[in-house]
Amino acid sequence: MRAETTRTQIVEAADQLFYRQGYEHTSFAAIAEAVHISRGNFYYHFKSKDDILRAVIAARLDARRRMLQRWETEEADPAARIRRFVEIVVTNRTDIQSYGCPVGTMTTELAKLGHPALDEASGLFTLFRTWLREQFTQLGHEAQADELAMHVLAFSQGVATLAHAFKDEGFIDREVQRMHDWLGRYSPAPERAGGAVPDDTTSANA
Repeated sequence: MRAETTRTQIVEAADQLFYRQGYEHTSFAAIAEAVHISRGNFYYHFKSKDDILRAVIAARLDARRRMLQRWETEEADPAARIRRFVEIVVTNRTDIQSYGCPVGTMTTELAKLGHPALDEASGLFTLFRTWLREQFTQLGHEAQADELAMHVLAFSQGVATLAHAFKDEGFIDREVQRMHDWLGRYSPAPERAGGAVPDDTTSANA
């Protein structure tokens, strides 16, 4: 197995374990077992769990940047891009109901631990805030753009938290529809064939 491939597999496995079990409750041994490598091979790539955490955060940032760039390529209308962001809680509802929002759960845990990587993890929220602000600016709402961006972020975090607590799929659908109605005040909702929701499987819930 090539060294770079092994490193990538370690980061991917750690990402899933940190999300499902939490950073504090995930051991080196659990990650090594998930990748099926020896402890010695593991330590060749990462000397500490903090090193893995920072690699996971960097990988998440890269994946979310690519997702947002893809949306900008696929959707000419900024309002349609914002709706893609809103619909993430629908497309990832299974994971959200089981484990919560990957961004929110990690930042909350690191904040409780007083972990020095908290600012890096919070960079995911900053990425989403900046991107959403740009979409609202393009819609002609520059003066309110940051306020509107934060409202969308608050929506996604609130829905993810309560969906995780109550396991209520109907709640997710109702709240997403309310958000679509709210967005209609700033730009008309685009027509979707058969009411289909785009298949964005990246767990990017803000």
